[in-house]
Amino acid sequence: MSDEIRKRLRALFDAGVRAADPRKTLPAHLPARPKGRCVVVGAGKASALMAAALEEAWSDVALTGVVVTRYGHAVPTTRIEILEAAHPVPDAASVHASERILGAVRGLTADDLVLALISGGGSSLLTLPAEGLTLADKQRINAALLSSGAPIGEMNLVRKHLSRIKGGRLALAAAPARVVTLVISDVPGDDPATIASGPTAPDLSRGEDALAVLDRYEIDLPAGLRKTLEAPRASTMQSFTADIRMIASPAMSLNAVADEARRLGWTPLILGDAIEGESAGLGVVMAGIARSVRDHGLPVAAPAVLLSGGETTVTLRGAKAGRGGRNTEFLLSLARQLSGMKGVWAIAGDSDGIDGTEDAAGAIVSPDTLDRARASGLDAASMLRGHDSYSFFAGLGDLVITGPTLTNVNDLRAVVIT
Repeated sequence: MSDEIRKRLRALFDAGVRAADPRKTLPAHLPARPKGRCVVVGAGKASALMAAALEEAWSDVALTGVVVTRYGHAVPTTRIEILEAAHPVPDAASVHASERILGAVRGLTADDLVLALISGGGSSLLTLPAEGLTLADKQRINAALLSSGAPIGEMNLVRKHLSRIKGGRLALAAAPARVVTLVISDVPGDDPATIASGPTAPDLSRGEDALAVLDRYEIDLPAGLRKTLEAPRASTMQSFTADIRMIASPAMSLNAVADEARRLGWTPLILGDAIEGESAGLGVVMAGIARSVRDHGLPVAAPAVLLSGGETTVTLRGAKAGRGGRNTEFLLSLARQLSGMKGVWAIAGDSDGIDGTEDAAGAIVSPDTLDRARASGLDAASMLRGHDSYSFFAGLGDLVITGPTLTNVNDLRAVVIT
């Protein structure tokens, strides 16, 4: 039965990833073919596969352009150039790609169409430091934000105000051409202004809003840039009409997972697609709900599966961290709280196939996780404190390895009560 449940857990996760495959979802959202040129730009972990899907759907349209994706996420294309850059902290290739993308949309006419292919991860991949900021500054600030525990919305708010291409600036550079943005959402709430820091989305946030986030997490800025943000210019607030089309989202994937759960004979309960907070804290909460289902049939009777999505955080406070990620940290916390509870299993993973910076999407928890850990000399409590959850599950052989999935609707979590 153990192997069978593990196969079913993996089937749930795979169903969510398949639902976000741009080859299936992109064609239905394409606009009318343009009278003039069609220039394709984009950024994100899914942008290369989105470009390939577009080439297949519009085989009869002359396409040109360039998109940037994470290293190792490129796919073959014939008309749209694919570049690669660093994630989650930008590098020189991120700057080069951004310059190429801005150059591709300049000099267009009102008869031309710009198709922007945007997905999660674009904030790092699309990097042009604001005036008074160097790439080294952006790398330092980005790394500090990633370890601060700030939610993705706050991180991307800052990133927009430290950029010459995010926060709607790419769309403005393409004027007077029509811009249509096809988006795969990886953020709670699906706000296009937050996904990849909204390069083609209107943004009415202010420099002082970004400063408030930086101050909250005690992240320093160069003095000159701080003064600029304290007195925001009109050009930092972008207001325009945007044509933005959501082709995949966490909610869509969770609904697909729910359908798969019903097929497997489990009653699904979607708890939400926009759950945030500390990963370890969410593990405590989910263990409590699972206990309620098992003991009282509330809020759903077993056999059932509790589904959730969103993006949690792992706050690193001073001490050197081990190897981990949002999903494995959540699962290790969950396992400790369940403490071997019979009949409760779980899988959690990042839909892009990479949990944090590791090579696993996530992992699986079973009723005997802690027993096997003790037998293997793995101390769950100390490894959770040291943010070494990847090493914990690697030691048990319970990591979920998918490789890059070439899409990204963020984390998918399923807790099964049999």
